[in-house]
Amino acid sequence: MAVTQQLARIPEEYLAACRQSAAASSDGDHHWDPPAHDVLDLDWAPALLRRAGEVAGLDAAHLDALRRATDGESALDLVFLDTYPHAIAPFGAAPTGLGISEVAQVSALLGRIDMPALLAALPADEREAESLIGLMGGPITGGLRAYLLEHFNALRDFYLDAAERHLLVVLWWD
Repeated sequence: MAVTQQLARIPEEYLAACRQSAAASSDGDHHWDPPAHDVLDLDWAPALLRRAGEVAGLDAAHLDALRRATDGESALDLVFLDTYPHAIAPFGAAPTGLGISEVAQVSALLGRIDMPALLAALPADEREAESLIGLMGGPITGGLRAYLLEHFNALRDFYLDAAERHLLVVLWWD
């Protein structure tokens, strides 16, 4: 199984209940299991999206929004989600997250990114565009632009829904 980035949008109360479960359990079982419709698998798109933004000349504020949307921040206490034997990110860095206000900020900035225009700013030659973006695993089935657009749209819509529902976002690699 490939290691891919996962995002979950959850209420603060759910995170608090998981934290409480971990504290009450003799082995730290937090009972983390967000609903499937509130989990997004971004595959390997995060670094590619940020690099596409850099190459296409996306401004610093929107690049930072992409970074925050895919890297999270360490402001949320998520240590209990990274404790053996119940770590949710056994193959990557510790889980990170964004609080409700940060989710709203990121959502607003993502909503202002014109991804089709950014992708149009990439070289027309697919191999040249892939070379600039820095693909590590070879060409992407269906093409780089389609892959980036699909994953950006999913990320933007995910954050929009989280912001509208006043949810926080937890990120990890699994």
